Amino acid sequence: MTSGKRNLIITGVIVFVLVVVLYFFVKGNYNTFVSLDEAVKSSWAQVENQLQRRYDLIPNLVETVKGYAKQEKDVLVEVTNARAKVGGAANVPEKISANNELSSALSRLLVVVERYPDLKSNQNFMRLQDELAGTENRIAVERKRYNDAVKTYNIAIRSFPANLLAGMFKFHGATFFEAPSTAKATPQVKF
Repeated sequence: MTSGKRNLIITGVIVFVLVVVLYFFVKGNYNTFVSLDEAVKSSWAQVENQLQRRYDLIPNLVETVKGYAKQEKDVLVEVTNARAKVGGAANVPEKISANNELSSALSRLLVVVERYPDLKSNQNFMRLQDELAGTENRIAVERKRYNDAVKTYNIAIRSFPANLLAGMFKFHGATFFEAPSTAKATPQVKF
């Protein structure tokens, strides 16, 4: 075998090995991105499931409070408007923003409720308030799971050298579900 043939065979083997390595690198990373993207979507679906539960509870809660607190119309309108924004949100960032606004409005509603002892002792209201509290806990758990999935996905698509493939295949970072800025303020307690 001549030196030229041997060099050609060695070059061919090296090229073949590089192509195989590149194939498995691309395939492995692409499939990882797809899997993590689906995990983010699945986690978001669970968040939406719990948000929908809260969304469905709110009209009953508002109607119950209306009967006792007719002069608190502004707070009730605020809750109703925030709920409508949730229903009209089209994408994940809009839904996060609308639900943060709804959470804020609900917390103000519950502060108003403290002024009405008869309402606080109403069994229907107590049941609705317990369901809402349970739903808020479920939302918190699902938001954490969603944010964990987003973190894992975002790390995968931003890590080198996989980030080169992520850009090539148009995988973009997912949005975290963050607390609204009003949640960072110290609540005012007045007696």
